[in-house]
Amino acid sequence: HDEMLRKFIPMHFGSIKMVNRVIHETIKGKKYLVVHGDAWDGVMKYAKWLSKLGSIAYELLLKINIVINFFRRLRGKEYWSLAKFLKYKVKNAVKYIGEYEKTVSDYAKRKKFDGIICGHIHHAEDRDFDGINYLNCGDWVESCTALCEKYDGTFEIIYWDKIRENYIYEQEDNIVEVDEFKNAS
Repeated sequence: HDEMLRKFIPMHFGSIKMVNRVIHETIKGKKYLVVHGDAWDGVMKYAKWLSKLGSIAYELLLKINIVINFFRRLRGKEYWSLAKFLKYKVKNAVKYIGEYEKTVSDYAKRKKFDGIICGHIHHAEDRDFDGINYLNCGDWVESCTALCEKYDGTFEIIYWDKIRENYIYEQEDNIVEVDEFKNAS
């Protein structure tokens, strides 16, 4: 999916413009390079066939995940990501993620940025690498995460499952039984 979307650059969707990279300045004046992040992925650069195979395997995992979660819902269990589980349990994947984060951060440091924001590896993260703020927004498919800048110029990773859970509890706390409502009037 990474390469395919590049043919739409530069495209506008109303006031939203698709670009390859952009520099974001926070309210505190810090400069962040915002990119997808696949440019630092060795597999994407040097073994495109392996990247395509990985993409097919990933799509298959997502389909298997739909079936798994269908049965989990029937049993009253919450959403669980097979792809995320495998990615973080496999030793080489964990090592790859660490090396990727360091490589991306090193690039940002060489280019004199305060930080870098990307999403390519779909692993939400907010880390410091030798004074460089590495931020990964994660993704909206398997982990349902996003990144937002707060009014004080700091960043926060938003976890939809936690927001959803809090919202559901707030709604349950505000439910008024019909009989209670009748008695109150």
